[in-house]
Amino acid sequence: MEIFLTLSEELHFGRTAERLHVSSARVSQAIKKQERSIGAELFERTSRQVRLTPVGQQLRDDLRPVYQGLKASVERARLSAQGKTDVLRIGLMVSNTYELRPFWDAFRSLNPQWGLRLRYHGFIDPFGPLRRGEIDMLLTWLPVEEPDLSVGPVLFQESRVAAVASDHRLADRGSVSAEVFADFGVIGGESLLPDYFQDALMPFYTPSGRAIERADFAVTDLVGIFAIISSGDAIHNLGAQCTRFHARPDITYLHLHDAPLLRWGLVWRSANDNPMIRSLVRIARELGTMTL
Repeated sequence: MEIFLTLSEELHFGRTAERLHVSSARVSQAIKKQERSIGAELFERTSRQVRLTPVGQQLRDDLRPVYQGLKASVERARLSAQGKTDVLRIGLMVSNTYELRPFWDAFRSLNPQWGLRLRYHGFIDPFGPLRRGEIDMLLTWLPVEEPDLSVGPVLFQESRVAAVASDHRLADRGSVSAEVFADFGVIGGESLLPDYFQDALMPFYTPSGRAIERADFAVTDLVGIFAIISSGDAIHNLGAQCTRFHARPDITYLHLHDAPLLRWGLVWRSANDNPMIRSLVRIARELGTMTL
């Protein structure tokens, strides 16, 4: 069930295997077994794409609430064993979780009856898990302008860096202008992210108005971004937290002296407002925005 639902989201056997920590062969075998049991194909596979068949779409829609219900039942049993009544699940699109401990420690101290689960969350489908009820809150870069989502306080803000290969001709500079992105191009390609959301992290234009070319690379996580940067195929704009939590011998980080601070805040589904979310929002407002 988990393999099928994950593949129905990723539509990619390799990414599904990576996400579930199994081999691609294991994913393929599980899907073939399910298709034999059902008597119909669940996915259409070509050399270029994977997509759900009508039968697969129906199965996905039927299974998703059942699977979420099973996970919730197991979670409630686990919480009961720990003396907890509920858990606040937060997806994190950041690497500096450790630096944000004042927020997490305050929540746990003030709410011993609730658990707090922090998990890294990728940037391919940032709002999907919120909308599917898989997480309660998301810590993401801002702005977020989705009509069904509420945006809370800014937890922290940080300067930005240009990440380049260590042997890149820019690498010996300590600081550069954001204009360099128009000179060398950045990582891009087709994306499901809203344009405004992409532009907030990696702008489409430099401060002077020059267009920034996006090289068509398929990346799903920071590891993939670093591999492309290290090869010298592109440079990229990242938050300064990477200098502290992703130091690499093949990557050099250059301070961007004319880029605005990158802001990170809490987002949740408006229809899912609850006491746990309100408690963390109140704590974040009381502690104030950190500048890192």
